Amino acid sequence: MTLIESMVSDSEVYSIDEIFCDLTGMPGDLTEFGRKLRAKVLKHTGIPVGVGIAHTKTLAKLANHTAKRLQAQTGGVVDLCDPFKRDWVLRNTAVEEVWGIGRRMTAHMQALGIRTAMDLAKADPLLLGRKFSVVLEKTVRELAGTSCLALEEAAPAKQEICCSRMFGMRLETIEPIKEAVATYAQRASEKLRAQHSLCKKIRVSIRTGMFNPDEARYANGLVVELPYPTNDVRLITKAATQVVERLFRPGFRYSKAEILLMDLRQPGEFTDDLFAHTQPAAADKVMNVLDEINSRWGRGTLRAAAVPAAPAWAMRRELMSPNYTTRLDQLWTVNAN
Repeated sequence: MTLIESMVSDSEVYSIDEIFCDLTGMPGDLTEFGRKLRAKVLKHTGIPVGVGIAHTKTLAKLANHTAKRLQAQTGGVVDLCDPFKRDWVLRNTAVEEVWGIGRRMTAHMQALGIRTAMDLAKADPLLLGRKFSVVLEKTVRELAGTSCLALEEAAPAKQEICCSRMFGMRLETIEPIKEAVATYAQRASEKLRAQHSLCKKIRVSIRTGMFNPDEARYANGLVVELPYPTNDVRLITKAATQVVERLFRPGFRYSKAEILLMDLRQPGEFTDDLFAHTQPAAADKVMNVLDEINSRWGRGTLRAAAVPAAPAWAMRRELMSPNYTTRLDQLWTVNAN
């Protein structure tokens, strides 16, 4: 993403492996630019990518899909700014391949005789919008060449933050489960502070394995309200571990725990009660120092006392793929004979 962002004026990271770029005013042949971008990413990371170029986001997604589907013919780059190429792709793409058209919507489209992307592009957007949704109306307009989806400069803050993991072994006592929940609370609160939010409620749940017929099954969760909107990992951890004491039942072999931060808002968005407590300024300073230390020296350098450094219950990672492109100590090595 960093390499791509260095080559364009504006961009939107859409997902872990997708990015939209604004090429407005880009001089020269855009197809050639796409090849240069693709070559640069391949050279520096070894990751092959597809590049789709078009006047709208939906058409760009379609171009990208075509670039990967017909890589031998396209070289991984497709430019649909040319109306002739755009129409060819629309005619030769099934409607279910269009961005946002899922399995259920595909059935509705086929019932209306809409079987290709071209059929959808020629459909009446207002009629489909009234019958289904404004999202589908925008999709139709985008396929026809009218841009309706602008680049998002920043991803919207999450409304809920969840952290959950399977244990590396079945747990039968409460202490390691509390350690796990405290660990997940620390990770969730890091995400909370990263988007500059506060939370007012948390939900903690634990469960046994659900697929072994020879094991007794149990699953339960509980929502609790915090005394005030906070991003303080100490307060969140204390509340979460107290919930575990209420949920735990002896005699079961637990396999998973989860913490969910709820009722998230930005500072100032909560309606303050004149007599209610608020997060102390000292807590903000402590959390800032915590994040700065962990950012500089690595996650977990500074942590709550309830969070162990190397727990026995941690998720098994023996078969996890090495970080070939992001860790110097895990780079591929070649031995010459």
